[in-house]
Amino acid sequence: MRTTFNRLWKLIVLALVTIQLSCKNSLSTDKKMENKTKEYTLIWEDNFEGDTLNLDHWNRQVEPAGRFNDEWQRYTDDVKNSYVKDGNLIIETIHESETHESDQYTSARLNTAQKFFFTYGKVVASIKLPKGKGIWPAFWMLGANINENGGDTPWPFTGEIDILELWGTESDAVVEANIHYANEEGKHNMMGAVGYHLKEGSFADKFHEFELEWTPEKMIWRVDGNTFASKDITDKVYDEFRKDFFLLLNIAVGGKNAGRPDTSTVFPQKMYVDWIKVYQFQ
Repeated sequence: MRTTFNRLWKLIVLALVTIQLSCKNSLSTDKKMENKTKEYTLIWEDNFEGDTLNLDHWNRQVEPAGRFNDEWQRYTDDVKNSYVKDGNLIIETIHESETHESDQYTSARLNTAQKFFFTYGKVVASIKLPKGKGIWPAFWMLGANINENGGDTPWPFTGEIDILELWGTESDAVVEANIHYANEEGKHNMMGAVGYHLKEGSFADKFHEFELEWTPEKMIWRVDGNTFASKDITDKVYDEFRKDFFLLLNIAVGGKNAGRPDTSTVFPQKMYVDWIKVYQFQ
């Protein structure tokens, strides 16, 4: 009887040990899977060190006033409008003259076209934004095949991803996320802007981290780690977003979207960029 009891006890202990090991292995596997889904590798960065803009990374795009959205600034390649100082990239918008409302201002529009582009990943940048009525800063992305940079496709068929836009006309404490694309009829469509509101102060007070996470299934936007917008892109209508995109930074002035600067708008206005990092799943 005692022998039978001992055998039964051993079997129970063995079963409990087996279950425990199985659970441990399962938890370990789950943890590995969790880590794998979060495993990003840095593929590109600019920390804006030194005293000159890295032209292996960036192009200074030159465009006349009114080229985009009836905006009033001229985009120049002059170092007074885009330069590196004290560890920051600075885009500076200057009120040059009173000669004509659509040609009074100079600014910069920087892009990585034909120098750096990628499909899917996570983009994060530390930026302190300008402010004022009629001031329109943006950190965004365009399809690498767009015709204005040597490609063969016009906007919006290339797609556009707005990581952040700030409309000085609305509020200096709100940034917006959006995407633009061609719908099934070939006409311009967009997600519809989604805003992130600061609880206090403005985006010109200090640096904030702006993030886009972009996968084949969705896009997610964050400010300082806080998710505020997401978009499912699995439908075929979003096929523009399954190819290479490049980065852009700029400050626009006025035009049909940002509205007219007035006497309350102080110039020059500056966008400070501490760093930009791009990651991909590996």
